[in-house]
Amino acid sequence: MFDATERWILGVVVAVCFFLLIGYAAYFYRLTKTYADYNLAGRSASLFPMILTIVGTAIGGSVLLGAMSQGYVGGLGQIWLPGSFTVTSILLAVFFLRRIREVGEQHDMVSIADFTALRFGDRARIPTIVSILCAYCAITGMQFVAIASILHLVFGLSVTAGILIAWLLLTLKTYLGGLKAVIWSDAVLGTLQTVAVIVLLAVVYLRLGGWGEIERLAAAGGQRDMLQFGGITLQELAVLFLTIGAYQFVRQDLWQRIWAAKSLATIRWAYWIGLTVAFLTGAVVVVLGVLAAIGLDLDLADPGLVYYAIIQEVLPLPLVALMIVALLSTVISCADSFFIAGASSIANDIIRPRLKRTDERTLLRYSRLSVVLMSLIALALALYLPNLVQMWILGSAMLVSGLLAPVLAALIWPRLSPRAGLASMWIGLLTALLWQVAGQPLGWHPVFIGLPVSILVLAAGSLIAARAAAPVRAT
Repeated sequence: MFDATERWILGVVVAVCFFLLIGYAAYFYRLTKTYADYNLAGRSASLFPMILTIVGTAIGGSVLLGAMSQGYVGGLGQIWLPGSFTVTSILLAVFFLRRIREVGEQHDMVSIADFTALRFGDRARIPTIVSILCAYCAITGMQFVAIASILHLVFGLSVTAGILIAWLLLTLKTYLGGLKAVIWSDAVLGTLQTVAVIVLLAVVYLRLGGWGEIERLAAAGGQRDMLQFGGITLQELAVLFLTIGAYQFVRQDLWQRIWAAKSLATIRWAYWIGLTVAFLTGAVVVVLGVLAAIGLDLDLADPGLVYYAIIQEVLPLPLVALMIVALLSTVISCADSFFIAGASSIANDIIRPRLKRTDERTLLRYSRLSVVLMSLIALALALYLPNLVQMWILGSAMLVSGLLAPVLAALIWPRLSPRAGLASMWIGLLTALLWQVAGQPLGWHPVFIGLPVSILVLAAGSLIAARAAAPVRAT
């Protein structure tokens, strides 16, 4: 893809950026003094970094590369990929954000398991932890693989070597600085990725000669349908909304950011602005794929390479280097957020309840140990699990099927039966697990089965509990 000289130049640029990230994290190592500093940025994050950390966690490598390739193949209808998480994120902001913030602030919560334990009892930590770790270990491992794939394509490194480099970089960065360093590095990386894709769109748009010329090229190539927003089936929409969309409600990394902001007003402004920027960035990514298919004549055998093909086609080498750094920034800003979210569950929900000493120094030490444990699990998955994407599908299905209905119900219904909530969690996630293990019969995603079952169990259990609690009338 690149010649030896280009690889050498790109290698120097990427190496410098990696060392800067480690230095940045080392700076925050000295500022991180407490358990809350490490896991929730001291509950004092300000507006600007909060905006960009929300953008950084929403627009990861899967969106940048995946949505662009989907746009290249499927047209503007693929704009529903960022649209799905935007719609559900709006619902979260309108109906649940304030309640999540208030209950977390009142009870000093660190993880979603803190909330489920409060509402359904300590036994609810177990299904919550299982779901979160399955999802977050898998997606962290996927980020190791994503960085390795970039290093392989650009520099010719073996995938194994790339995974080990990614593991070392992300583990060291997260170990040193915790969520405080993650949020502030996202402020830099999020700015870089957002500016980069907007500049790339402007360059491609001008290269093609404007919208009129784009429409003419689409008509001449028989690609008018690529410019239609409706080019997506109802089943595809349902999958997007019930997976990527519904997942937004039970994303531990997002809940942690809601608690990490210094005030309710801060997270409200940050969330709305960040959500707007994230959707526009995702939409730009899809449009770039569409424009490449219509006007750049790339002739790619693998649509997943469209990003690399575009930047090589339209940019000089210095800007290609910037775009490679932007791509790595996109993956890293997403990866370390998933990393710290999973590690927080290990520290807060598995280790902390079993400690005899819970002073700040002890909790901080075990939080960093949890990052190492999380990294080793994710590394093993990245190296030895042949189909990591399937584990991520399973983990996200378990999160949505097991947690979505009981968690949202508990946020709005104070008298929800703890037994009904706990049963809904276990039965929902086990149903999703069994459906995935069975090979997704009928081609149905496990969330299509697990979530309805979870809702039915929650409703039935709540009715039974209400009848049992009702006073008996004298006859």
